[in-house]
Amino acid sequence: MVQRVAVIGAGPSGLTSIKCCLDEMLEPTCFESSNDIGGLWRFKETPEPGKANIYQSVVINSSKEMMSYSDFPPPAELPNNMHHSEVMLYLRLYAQEFQLMQHIRFQTTVVSVRQRADFAVTGQWDVDTESAAGQRETHIFDAVLVCSGHYTQPHLPLSDFAGIESFKGRYFHSWEYRNSKGLEGKRVLVIGTGNSGSDIAVDISRVAERVYLSTRRGAWVIGRVGPGGLPGDIVWSSRMQSMMRNLFPNWSTRAVENKLNEAFDHKLYGLKPKHSFWAQIPIVNDDLAGRIIAGRVQVKPNVKEFLGTSVVFADGSIINEVDTVIFATGYNYSFPFLPPKIQTNCGYRLRLYKHIFPPSLTRPTLAVVGFIHGFGAVNPLAEMQARWATRVFKELVELPSEEIMLKEIEKDSEIMHQSYVCSERNPLQVDYLPYMDSLAEKVGVKPNVLKLLLRDPKLALEVFLGPCTPYQYRLSGPGQWTGARQAILTQWQRVTQPFRTRVVPEPESRTARGLRSLAALTGAALLVCLFFYQHGSVSFSWPFSFIH
Repeated sequence: MVQRVAVIGAGPSGLTSIKCCLDEMLEPTCFESSNDIGGLWRFKETPEPGKANIYQSVVINSSKEMMSYSDFPPPAELPNNMHHSEVMLYLRLYAQEFQLMQHIRFQTTVVSVRQRADFAVTGQWDVDTESAAGQRETHIFDAVLVCSGHYTQPHLPLSDFAGIESFKGRYFHSWEYRNSKGLEGKRVLVIGTGNSGSDIAVDISRVAERVYLSTRRGAWVIGRVGPGGLPGDIVWSSRMQSMMRNLFPNWSTRAVENKLNEAFDHKLYGLKPKHSFWAQIPIVNDDLAGRIIAGRVQVKPNVKEFLGTSVVFADGSIINEVDTVIFATGYNYSFPFLPPKIQTNCGYRLRLYKHIFPPSLTRPTLAVVGFIHGFGAVNPLAEMQARWATRVFKELVELPSEEIMLKEIEKDSEIMHQSYVCSERNPLQVDYLPYMDSLAEKVGVKPNVLKLLLRDPKLALEVFLGPCTPYQYRLSGPGQWTGARQAILTQWQRVTQPFRTRVVPEPESRTARGLRSLAALTGAALLVCLFFYQHGSVSFSWPFSFIH
């Protein structure tokens, strides 16, 4: 019987995994190689090899309500899109509230995870660790949760760029970037238009002579600021909108792309990609268009070759006297401490059932948590994965046979490759809400809107028409939280609270009329749509989740 669980990593995925173990009365021991929690979100003045790093100006792309853990709403006074220091504050408050720190062994690196000789009977693992002082230990655990993340191994594809050895300036991966210090007055080329590349280009453009942003495919750009100045992911993430996208996918895609082009014409700005909006995670950036229109950032095609201090692009254009090149070219992922057979691939992704369980294990006592990308925040995804994994460990939920799991993995991989622009650097894409709901069904916590409508109409309206926040998965079933209803009904108060630094009165009658009209329209829409919604999973979530 599983009792002792090793948790590898004390970032956002590791912290919620510790909490989920405690919820199931398991005994977690978390091994963290650094001296603090936070993982990716812990800013370090000096990059530490083998560890995730962020730059000084990073602000989270998801709003606080959408990235919160399901039983721990963020403080109302925190901004909606938090600076990395405020994300760390939230993680510390979470760890303090649920007394997680006492279960973490800091400055302890996991070097090997091996099945014990009697694994087929016990499902146990030998976990070898090494302390910062070099002391090695071997521990026996009944189960293992791998939460070590995938932003630790920079991908620097120098062989793809002819003549890079002749470049006279400085070049480095975005993993090393901290701030724009030292780039004042320079001519800088940033290669890669992911979220990091775009953020860094904008950041440097405030001090550099000129910044060039090279893109191979182009990208759609969305802002954190949505209609009325509210967080975009809050406004556009309801279950009703999910249903509409599922029913009318082509219309939904055109509507989103047209809306984005209203802000600025992506073709005019040189950013329009060949792929549709939903095929790849977009850039989340509120400033890029402004820097382009001001001429501080120039968008360029893919680099053809380097010639000394000059750069030749695929369209034949050349820029001279380039001082610095920053490669925002993503990350390689690997789990060197795991047995090789667990790390086999299916297409570009690891062969993991639901991105969590290796199907080849005779006993399902190892799970990978947080190794995923979705059109939504990673914290709720990782939490739901850990909730399911710990219940599987406890034998409260059974996995399908290996044969069925392998077939589902192949099917999911095929669908993913058809739906998304996948590559070795982007192998982990899922459709956020359907994926969350599919795991929630396995845990037994997916909200039933029709039942809610009969029992609690006010809550049902907010669940279906309001933002699909993580608290919905604590309304019933295992892990039910008595505060979930209140958290849902007060979420808009926490959204608006940070704006109230100077309150401007508005005539109440105008506001009341608008609210009454909205209630009438949404109520009618609810009656029409609920029936269709209950007949299958739906999929829409405004994609504000990633910095990388």
